[in-house]
Amino acid sequence: MPVLSKAMEWWWLGLLATFVVQAERELLNTCMEGKHHKKKPGPENELHEQCSPWKDNACCTHNTSWDTHLDVSLLYNFNFGHCGVMTPSCRRHFIQVACLYECSPNLGPWIQKVSSRLGKESVLNVPLCWEDCTEWWEDCRNSYTCTSDWYSGWDWSTGQSHCPSLSSCRPFPHYFPSPADLCEKIWRNSYKATKEHRGKGHCIQMWFDPAQGNPNVAVAHFYASGAISLQLPHIMFLVSLLPFAL
Repeated sequence: MPVLSKAMEWWWLGLLATFVVQAERELLNTCMEGKHHKKKPGPENELHEQCSPWKDNACCTHNTSWDTHLDVSLLYNFNFGHCGVMTPSCRRHFIQVACLYECSPNLGPWIQKVSSRLGKESVLNVPLCWEDCTEWWEDCRNSYTCTSDWYSGWDWSTGQSHCPSLSSCRPFPHYFPSPADLCEKIWRNSYKATKEHRGKGHCIQMWFDPAQGNPNVAVAHFYASGAISLQLPHIMFLVSLLPFAL
């Protein structure tokens, strides 16, 4: 009987180890249940322009990547010209963050269940690199918007987003005084401004050279390992109970 008990104990340990490995794997290469996301990531050889860095392994299709580049996006009917034409230098950052959101298979550690018109899942506190937030803010200083909350509050009476009543169009720094304000407030903490720099493996890059590989794979692995480690005390507690259950 002790031999059988020992065998059962090892069987449970193996099962728990498999669970940990599988949980981490699911965080590392996955697509969220969004409105336009694919079920699983995979190659997409014809992704449009700024979304092309994800072509080797993407959660978006060619059509989705095309729509991210439109000034009135067909994805969500969002009007980026709500306060006049956005400067090209500013607009490119919004295209890039849209490509990241729609195409990246490396956002697993930050995916959360939601209930909204955007889908069943979204992201929370994705840690963006310091350079990404700073350059985004600097390039949008001369563009205009009318609110610091782009997630809700818009006038949708025409089917497209227009400024809320009584709001006024002002330069971006009026509503976003710092790069952190822009990264974090604009979509209600979907993204988090960090002090981490590109290439260190601790922050998600909106911009990267695909010829050098996707640096966000390592970042997702870093944070996924942390998320799984938080579950280890619970797993070890269950393991400690095994002798009493056998």
